[in-house]
Amino acid sequence: MGSKARTIISQHYAATLLGCTMLAGLPAQALAQDVDAQAQSTAATQQEDAATAQAEVPQAQQDNLIRSIAVAGAQRLEPETIVSYIQLRPGQTYTAAAGDQALLDLAQTELFADFQIAFNEDTGAVVITVEENPIINRIILEGNRRIDNDKIVPEINLAPRQIFTRSRVRADVARIIELYKRQGRFAATVEPQMVMLDQNRVDVIFEISEGPKSKVRQINIIGNEVFSDGDLRDEMVTREDSLFALFSSNTSYDPDRLAFDQQKLRQFYLTEGYADFRVVSAVAELTPDKRDFIITYVVEEGERYKFGDVEVVSQLRDFSSEQLSAGLSMENGDWYNAELIDNTIEGLTETAGAFGYAFADVRPRITRNPETRTMDVTFTVADAPRVYVEAIEINGNTLTQDKVIRREFRIAEGDAFSSLQVARSSARINSLGYFQENFEVEQVEGSSPDRIILQANVQEEPTGELSLSAGFSSLESFIFNGSIRQNNFRGRGQTIGLGVNYSRYSRSANISFTEPKVFDRDIALGFDIYRQDYNNGYFNRRNATYEQATTGISLRMGVPLTEYMSLLGSYTLNYQQVTVAEQQFFADFDGDGVSQCEPLLAGRYLCDALGDRLQSILGLTLNYSTLDSRIRPTRGENVQLQLQFAGLGGDTRYVRTRVNAAKYWPLGAGFIGSLRLEGGYINGLGDDVLLTDRFFLGEGQIRGFDIRGVGPRVVRRFYERDENNNQVLIPLGDRRNQDDALGGEAYYLARAEIEIPLGSGARELGLRPSVFVDVGSVFNVDTPQLTQSPLPDGLFIPQRDGQGNPLYVQTILGDNGQIIGSLLTTNLVGPDGRVNEPAGQQLPPFTEEFLGDTPSPRVTAGIGVNWNSPFGPFRIDVAYDVLSERGDETKTFSFNVGTQF
Repeated sequence: MGSKARTIISQHYAATLLGCTMLAGLPAQALAQDVDAQAQSTAATQQEDAATAQAEVPQAQQDNLIRSIAVAGAQRLEPETIVSYIQLRPGQTYTAAAGDQALLDLAQTELFADFQIAFNEDTGAVVITVEENPIINRIILEGNRRIDNDKIVPEINLAPRQIFTRSRVRADVARIIELYKRQGRFAATVEPQMVMLDQNRVDVIFEISEGPKSKVRQINIIGNEVFSDGDLRDEMVTREDSLFALFSSNTSYDPDRLAFDQQKLRQFYLTEGYADFRVVSAVAELTPDKRDFIITYVVEEGERYKFGDVEVVSQLRDFSSEQLSAGLSMENGDWYNAELIDNTIEGLTETAGAFGYAFADVRPRITRNPETRTMDVTFTVADAPRVYVEAIEINGNTLTQDKVIRREFRIAEGDAFSSLQVARSSARINSLGYFQENFEVEQVEGSSPDRIILQANVQEEPTGELSLSAGFSSLESFIFNGSIRQNNFRGRGQTIGLGVNYSRYSRSANISFTEPKVFDRDIALGFDIYRQDYNNGYFNRRNATYEQATTGISLRMGVPLTEYMSLLGSYTLNYQQVTVAEQQFFADFDGDGVSQCEPLLAGRYLCDALGDRLQSILGLTLNYSTLDSRIRPTRGENVQLQLQFAGLGGDTRYVRTRVNAAKYWPLGAGFIGSLRLEGGYINGLGDDVLLTDRFFLGEGQIRGFDIRGVGPRVVRRFYERDENNNQVLIPLGDRRNQDDALGGEAYYLARAEIEIPLGSGARELGLRPSVFVDVGSVFNVDTPQLTQSPLPDGLFIPQRDGQGNPLYVQTILGDNGQIIGSLLTTNLVGPDGRVNEPAGQQLPPFTEEFLGDTPSPRVTAGIGVNWNSPFGPFRIDVAYDVLSERGDETKTFSFNVGTQF
């Protein structure tokens, strides 16, 4: 044969295990390197060992004896290192099985993109040819829009300057898909790709197709007979995807929520008496298109139970078992309700805590009687020592002084512990607004079993507010305002503020200061200094007819009467000016040279309101509040009774009373209900109540109506000519009419609202939608004197000079007889003998109507959204008037950005 050498090349394992591509979908990588002709031989010691071993091996086996092992193609790895990965050694007999095992050993290292082993029988040389896996240059993510890179990269094990391996790629793909599943996107796919670079480097690209968020298409319930599917779905947090669930985040599939819904079902059945209820199985199946899930629950309802014997066994010396048993909310024969048991435990614990037993332990013992289908319940109140407050510790405050926090505690060191007083202390500290939300006073065991330490571990929040904003309001058009406010000035709990406001119809500035605890006593003092300028374009959104300017100062003092009730006294001194544009609304019809406000031009109600006045007002306000928060309450009541007396000096005399009441309560599932009632009455003492002191209702108070759109008003309706040249009245509501609200001496208003919960993402954006119903009216004003212009031509208002003489327009003619100008003169006849035209203005014919003075309710209903936008508070309302009166001005849509209504 010339040469007995045979070459054994085993590549079928490498082809089977690794394939001929780096990743699925990529073109095959051909070997880029030739076998090195100068392959490194093994060390001399390997040759000596082989020679020695050869002498000991029979001649029949010496033909396949391994005399040397060499490595070709290695770049980063040392040849000795590669040889160490396999079991072949010089002096061994080479077999096909040994070669295959060596290939498997090399494959398990995941260090090589391709490799092969060749054996030469003539020389006994084994040559291992390898192509090393590339080095990762960078990791690139493409297609991810819903999840940012900084959330995906920590989940990836591959990193730059690491050796590329397919197993790591597969693991990273699985991690990325799992991350999307946690976000509810079960249709997400990840395709890894790579771009080969020079120097055996590679860019790894993860092409991500996020897919839609997987929704719950359908919820099926099997095995329920007592309650319908709809009733049970209402108890679940998860909701079926539908148009009505547009704003809900609970329509997406979440395995944790699936487990929670099972608990919700069990709780529901336990409250209805089905103590044997159980969920047999809960299966979530992905639809074939991988877009949605169908959830199926299999349940067993079991029998319904009633309460049997129910009693309380008290081991506390201050509590009678008989009295506690008599106060239980459940009785023998009532349907069993596990929620009542939990509420009873909580109630008994709070009762014991209110009497100083901070560590009272209430344990229920429930005995099931399957024969009679009853549940006997015994509540055992275990013996515990009465506890006293050893110390009150304040921690975490760096700016706020200790005394500011301590004075809000309703319990002192050395007092008997009371859980009610501790809860009230937490609520009062929360209402300060200086610290973290949901602050609670913590209870720590003291130096002995009958001692407890109360800790206020606060986290101070910024209490300074600096606001510079511009916005647009459907009420005031463009708005610019700025304010600076410090709610915890110098850490003493004082409030100081300065604000300015400018808009199309109003301008204002104010300075305020409040000291809540004068000399550390329960006395609050404060003052406000302000200037407010309005024109009535603010109220009727037409050309302004009058301006109102108020400069004043208000002093106030408040004292608490009880824990929930306080009394506030105030004194206000206002200098008020009401003016109109004299050139537009003043006239001298009598010709006596005295120009005055003309009712035919301005309206009699406005002429009566003109003038400068000094108002001296005493006020007294009684306030009762159990709200859990002054900023955004969710439960509690607030009632306010206000009495004002104007007449201690000054130019106006009246008595005004107002009542405001509000109640908030959680409705469950995140819904918050509220009901607000208010009303007022003003009585003039010897004088008519002026226009500027009356009550008004409209946009800002009752939604669905325009500004001052409800209540008594004088509508000046003008005539126009129809197609037959007949004079007809312009319809009510037409903007060409003049509509002036008069206000009323009495009003009432009721607002019912339900705040709708949204998902966590919407809550983070500050979105709070709600549905509401508003009911109200303003009424009781003396019928004004109405005017009517002469028909059919209306009224001509002559223009007069300073002495009351009528003025005329004299036409000036040029040499060619053309008119080149005009001038005002007191001469009826001009130099050329022509009669001059009277100067003045022609008021179209009109008639006035008095409308809206009725206590009949106006009713509106609608939806609204509050949004704490980056531009400031945003409120949008869409309301429909259900009931209105003739003359009322309705408004369906209103919004505001940049300031509060």
